[in-house]
Amino acid sequence: MSARAFDLVRRRLRQQRLVGGAFTTAEEAVGALVAVQAQDYLGALWAVGLRMREADEARIERALAERRIVRTWPLRGTLHFVAATDVRWLLELATPRVLQKNARRLRDEFGVDDKVCARARAVVERVLGGGRALTRDALYAALDAARIDTAGQRGLHILWCLAQRGVLCFGARAGRQQTFVLLDEWLPPTRALARDEALAELACRYFASRGPATLRDFAWWSGLAPADAASALASVREGLERTAIDGRDYWHVPAAAPRRSAATRVHLLPAYDEYTVAYQDRSAALDPAHAARAGNGIFKPALLVDGRIGGIWKRALAKDAVTVSPELFVRATSALHAAIAAEAQRYAAFLRRRCVVARSPGT
Repeated sequence: MSARAFDLVRRRLRQQRLVGGAFTTAEEAVGALVAVQAQDYLGALWAVGLRMREADEARIERALAERRIVRTWPLRGTLHFVAATDVRWLLELATPRVLQKNARRLRDEFGVDDKVCARARAVVERVLGGGRALTRDALYAALDAARIDTAGQRGLHILWCLAQRGVLCFGARAGRQQTFVLLDEWLPPTRALARDEALAELACRYFASRGPATLRDFAWWSGLAPADAASALASVREGLERTAIDGRDYWHVPAAAPRRSAATRVHLLPAYDEYTVAYQDRSAALDPAHAARAGNGIFKPALLVDGRIGGIWKRALAKDAVTVSPELFVRATSALHAAIAAEAQRYAAFLRRRCVVARSPGT
C-alpha cells in the first residue's frame, strides 16, 4: 500500500472521529456525521458509541427516547439515526428521488401507490394521534382492520412510504420492540432549508466528517442525482482542499496530516458502519482479496487494524457477559491480540457486561 493511500486511511479515521477527539454526546456525534446508517439497530448504537468519549448503550437509547436523535429513512431509502434538528430538511431534500425511483416496483410488486398510501396515512394518523406509540404489529393490525392488506412485506413498504413522506418515524423502544410515532407530534418544529442551502449543508458536513472522499463517494452515500451532488460540492469547494490520488480528486477539510501511531490500533466496527458504507470505493480500507469474507466491508462487522479491514468479528451475549470472537485475515501477533482484547473490553463496557475474547489463530 502506498504512503498516500495510508494517509487517506488515517485522515478518514480522524475525520470520522474513530481516533483523535471524540464527541461528548450522542446528538453531537450523529449531528456531525449528518446521518448514521441504522438498519442494524444494536450495531448502530455501537457505531455512535465508538465516536464518543464515554458511552454505553443506555445513554444512546436515552437520546432517542428524549427525542434528541431520531431513527427514520432519510437517505437512500435506508434507516439512519439523524439529529432531531436535521430530520425534516433531509427528508425534504433526499426522499422525493427515492420515492420516484421506487414507485413502479412498489406498485407492481406490492400494490402500493399514492392512493393506498393516502388511505394508510389516514389510519396511521388516527391510531397514533395524541402522542401514542405503537409497535409494527399493532400498526399492521390497524391497517388490516381498515382493509389495507399488510401480508408479506406489503405492510413494511407502506410504513416505509409514510416515513419517506414525513408522516411517521420510530419512537422509543418498548422493551425489545421498536415503536412508531407521528413525526410532527414526536418532534417540535425545526428549521427549514431552501434546496440550495440543504445541498450545501449536506455536502459541507459530509466532506468534513468523511473526507477525503470523491464526488462519486458523496453521490453514492447521499443518494442524490449526480447533477445535484456535483452542484452541492461546487457550492462548498472553496472551503475544501483537493488531493489527487491515482487520478481521482479527493476533497477534504484543510488539516495537518495525522500523526502515525507506533502501537497497533484496532477498532471493532458494527456492520454498516459509516467508515465503510460512506464510500462507493472501499479499496483504501479493504483488500479486494478479502472482500467476500468481509461482506464487502459492509454486511459483516469489520475488525480494523490500523484503519484497514484485517478481519471480522462476532459477538455472543450472555446474561452478564459478551464473548467477542475475531476471525483474522492477517497474521496474528501478540501485539494484535492485545489490541483486540483492549477494544473488546471497550465494547463490553459499552454493553455493561463482562468481556470474554475467543482467541483467533489468524492466517
